Amino acid sequence: MLVNANLVMEDQLMKALELQKKEGGRLGSSLVKLEYITEERLVSFLSKQYGIPAINLNDYQIDEGVVRLIPPEVAQKYQIMPVARVGANLTIAMVDPSNVFAIDDIKFMTGYNVEPVVASESAIMEAIATHYDRSDALQSVIDSLQGTDTEIMDYIQEENDEVDFSELKQQVEDAPVVKLVNLILAEAINRGASDIHVEPYEKKYRVRYRVDGVMYDFMQPPIKLKAALSSRLKIMAELDIAERRLPQDGRIKLKIGNKAIDLRVSTLPTLFGEKIVMRILDKSNLQLDLTKLGFEEKALNDFREAIESPFGMVLVTGPTGSGKTTSLYSALSTVNKVDVNIMTAEDPVEYNLDGINQVHMHEEIGLTFAAALRSFLRQDPDIIMVGEIRDFETAEIAVKAALTGHLVLSTLHTNDAPSTVSRLLNMGIEPFLVASSVILILAQRLARKICTQCIEQEQVPEQALLKIGFTKEEAASVKVMKGKGCSNCSDTGYKGRIALYEVMPLKEEMKDLVLEGASAGELKKTAIRLGMTTLRRAGLNKVKEGVTSIEEVMRVTFGD
Repeated sequence: MLVNANLVMEDQLMKALELQKKEGGRLGSSLVKLEYITEERLVSFLSKQYGIPAINLNDYQIDEGVVRLIPPEVAQKYQIMPVARVGANLTIAMVDPSNVFAIDDIKFMTGYNVEPVVASESAIMEAIATHYDRSDALQSVIDSLQGTDTEIMDYIQEENDEVDFSELKQQVEDAPVVKLVNLILAEAINRGASDIHVEPYEKKYRVRYRVDGVMYDFMQPPIKLKAALSSRLKIMAELDIAERRLPQDGRIKLKIGNKAIDLRVSTLPTLFGEKIVMRILDKSNLQLDLTKLGFEEKALNDFREAIESPFGMVLVTGPTGSGKTTSLYSALSTVNKVDVNIMTAEDPVEYNLDGINQVHMHEEIGLTFAAALRSFLRQDPDIIMVGEIRDFETAEIAVKAALTGHLVLSTLHTNDAPSTVSRLLNMGIEPFLVASSVILILAQRLARKICTQCIEQEQVPEQALLKIGFTKEEAASVKVMKGKGCSNCSDTGYKGRIALYEVMPLKEEMKDLVLEGASAGELKKTAIRLGMTTLRRAGLNKVKEGVTSIEEVMRVTFGD
């Protein structure tokens, strides 16, 4: 067939057959080995010949759960690699898709319908080595450490997914990488960091923490420890240490005394190595009391009234890291009663809430926000929380749910409450549907609080106070405070954060404006006239209370 397709010559075929007789293996492998045809052309030819798709395994992030469906000896024997599973269908990458014995064997063994795809022999063998036998890759990491780190092996083989932090701190005194990782994690937790960034550059390697929303340099480890340190973190997060070309996501669970700390780990291949970011999720720090989040009295009453509605949509907006998840969890916690069925679709589930049905999204297998929402509507829900409305499909189903007797809570990425309406319209939702379904929009930011141990008064010219939004009366009487900087706040002047809220209920007058296609500016003016406190105004109120500084309000809000 290859000769007829003019892909190889007759004499080349004969030489390949001779090599096959001597060394065994497949004819295609012999042709590739003799460089008479490339693997890509061979795979493309087989794909057309058998009428099945060809794939490049390097572009696939294979789920370990799928890999476990087929034993390593079977994968080696038939030169196959399980790629994905959707419902009752299992996709298998094969060197020889005409091998019906292999397909029947896998069907019998797994109970799934087998959908073969073609891949190159070298790619399949590399995938088998990567996913079924990591011992060589693991050993190379262990050898690169200065000292014997047997605890790494113990860590992976341990069935229990929680590691006691006090034991972790005492591991292998003579293994510098283990000690370094322990130091980085312990110090981040002690400082109250929300994120740890481990970043490789051409001539340096640095670790930064995000504390109270702002990044700080922590240390610059020796650049020669780059591979070992990233591998150690990946092992702890149960990620594939051999895969350095694709992003990966995992989790590390730690215990400090009785406190459980969850680290969400994300790796990203950059120009000079893998950047690793760890989001620290400390459930003990999760504030679920609405009254302690920083709401103004009227805003809190409006928000409470909205989340206690029998149906409709409540939207929380703001950039990443602005505390939207905490606000939604607080709202859910407030309405979480035994007579209510609450379901959430999250990506990922950050905190486990008792009495609430939480679903983790897996887009790679088709479990998207839209798919989850459709299923939720068949699960007799009262309240639905959607992690984020990203597209028209999700927005459409959420709106329909809100109109058919369900309370829907969700988030959007917009700058303020009024512009959220424009965002929904831009997504393709009709104005009458927005007006009928949305009952309240909440925009928020997180501002750093002044450290209580080094707080002092700051002299600010009255003109400057007027310029940022204070009235003449306020500018004449307000006492502006700032943090001087001390050991308690690591000389930053700030310790902890407080939320600033802009709460916009959609009452009749606002709904009419939406139906008329009013701009975000017109909606904002009307909302302010009806009593809405803007983000900037909420920040200025916190300055008046001595909670935060003018610089911080200017950093996180924009002028009205």
